[in-house]
Amino acid sequence: MKTNTQTGKRSHSGLWIVLIAAASLEAISCIMYFTSRAAIRHEAEQRVQSELRKAELQINAVTIEMEAAAKMLTTLAERHIENPDSVANATHVLLQTIDHVSSAGIACQPYLYPTKGRWYEVCSSRDTCNGKPCIYTREIGSASHNYFEAEWYNNGLTIDSCWWSEPYLDDSGARTMIVSCTHPIRDKQGKIVAVTCVDLSLYYLQDLSEYLQIYEDSYYVIRSCDGMEIVPGADTVPGRKYHTYDEEIDATGWHISIKIPEDVIFADLNHMGRIVGLLMLLGLGLLILIVWRSGSDSKRLIETTARNQKMENELQIASAIQMAMLPKVFPPYSDHSDLNVYGLVNPAKEVGGDLYDFFIRHDKLFFCVGDVSGKGVPAALVMAMTNSLFRSISAHEEQPEEIVSLMNRAFTEQNTQDMFLTLFLGVLDLTTGRLDYCNAGHNAPMLMANGQWLTANVFANLPLGIIADFPYQAQSAQLSRGDLLFLYTDGLTEAENSNHDQFGEQRMTDVLASLTDTRPRHISDTMQAAVETFVGDAEQSDDLTMLVIRYQTPAIVMRNDIQQIPTLAEWIDGLGIPDELNMPVNLALEEIVSNVMLYAYPHDKSGQVFVEFSKQMSNDKSQIANIIFTITDSGIPFDPTQKGEVDITLPAEERAIGGLGIHLVRQLMDEVIYSREDDKNVLTLIKRI
Repeated sequence: MKTNTQTGKRSHSGLWIVLIAAASLEAISCIMYFTSRAAIRHEAEQRVQSELRKAELQINAVTIEMEAAAKMLTTLAERHIENPDSVANATHVLLQTIDHVSSAGIACQPYLYPTKGRWYEVCSSRDTCNGKPCIYTREIGSASHNYFEAEWYNNGLTIDSCWWSEPYLDDSGARTMIVSCTHPIRDKQGKIVAVTCVDLSLYYLQDLSEYLQIYEDSYYVIRSCDGMEIVPGADTVPGRKYHTYDEEIDATGWHISIKIPEDVIFADLNHMGRIVGLLMLLGLGLLILIVWRSGSDSKRLIETTARNQKMENELQIASAIQMAMLPKVFPPYSDHSDLNVYGLVNPAKEVGGDLYDFFIRHDKLFFCVGDVSGKGVPAALVMAMTNSLFRSISAHEEQPEEIVSLMNRAFTEQNTQDMFLTLFLGVLDLTTGRLDYCNAGHNAPMLMANGQWLTANVFANLPLGIIADFPYQAQSAQLSRGDLLFLYTDGLTEAENSNHDQFGEQRMTDVLASLTDTRPRHISDTMQAAVETFVGDAEQSDDLTMLVIRYQTPAIVMRNDIQQIPTLAEWIDGLGIPDELNMPVNLALEEIVSNVMLYAYPHDKSGQVFVEFSKQMSNDKSQIANIIFTITDSGIPFDPTQKGEVDITLPAEERAIGGLGIHLVRQLMDEVIYSREDDKNVLTLIKRI
């Protein structure tokens, strides 16, 4: 009877364990699902808005090109307005020059040319001659094609600028659905005598919208100012929910919209949800099996222990996944050009105990680097817990000593393995440059100020996990634009070669002092390469972690739009460089940046130009030796420094075409260096002071 009672109690306990586990798994699943859904929706909105802006830029570029074409045709016609044959030839020349124009015409006032009669409208359009593309120029004005009654003609006479028509079928000129851009033509006395009409085929806009499709079954719709569909969308599926996003096209007042099925946006989440649900069921089944096995004999206990060992191996995989969740997008913040961060964790084994993390809140950068004692699964779990504590506590606390104290208290209370954690935690105010930090037994970071590397001053606080109420002390420092922080774990300085010699702090300091390129990623890559060269074939004995933070002069990011060039001069004026260097720097940068905007990207593709400013100190660190500008773009590979020197003493007709721009830059700057890095053009301009 007693045995049955004990068995009943164990059965009830096991049932409660299973029920609690099932409820917990369900709650965690719901939280993860709705959190992930919100994140995916936000990411989709950001992506769609980015693509809409991209589409707007591309369509703007085409419409601006069409307006420029209309103005160019108007100019050509006004120069030769007395000669009808020259006017007709102008339409032919325009189509030879600009590919996007499907047809171009000039419609004249009645009897402008008496020999041509009342109607005189010439039109050049694209056609096929003997199986090859050609341009067909003809007169199309007649009583049957009375263009005097056309909307585009009358608006062209009354609106003294480029005017865009509603879509219509042109059965005489382009012979397809088009939108037209018109412009009045004046004679030498200023009187309007004709109208220029440049046509854009709707097939081109249709092809453009299909090229911009970013989700399966999504589609674009382009509407005119009056709501008429220029590019019609596909039919929606009844009962299917869609998300619609809209953007206005500045150049024409048109609207471009994108519709995306909701099930497409969340397809990956739903798929993952099914997998997670299946894994939860498997986990629940495993838990039931463990509870049932707990009442068996010693043999079953041994089997359960073996299964637990298997679960520990699976935890190692989970820990490795957690390591992969460390920040890995660099540079991390496109909206903070005054900050550049790069981090690296290179674990010695499958599971590592090093960590780094950072995030921005209220214009302050919260960051940390830590090293967990021990190896294996326990260290990986402590690392994951530390990341979670850092994020959760820093979300509402700003003082580094308070953050470290709270993390230490929470870690000590859960520290059943007698482990400890060294940690350096800092809070950098991006508006003032003030750095508040607290060091908990970690390696003192290196600080580069005024071009010189120094070891930061740190208090001897205890590591986390030793004394729950240890009174941690904070320190502060003032960073200037261009200063750097180099944080690392002892896996760097204690890296050993085959003779068991350590890399050491002196080698680390020598590598830092030898650097001329102070971009965080370059610093980290150079240091890692130096360690690998020193270690050679020896096995890595400890995790290697580095975090490099550069508090820099804000850079400027521009689109490949030549209209943005004036903002470059405004940015240069705010850098505080000597007055006598302002003009040569302006001229050199404007020459380089304008060439990137005009030629680095295809004419129908939007791109960016990134300009960064830095300073280089003299050998004795007493004054600024060089100012450095780095221009980066993702356009086609092009090395302007390959252009040979230009002999400007030769007459213009004897000089080779091109090369004057880089010649001017070479005269204005002291060094011009090109490199191709990460599929980007990087041009460095150096001016000595």
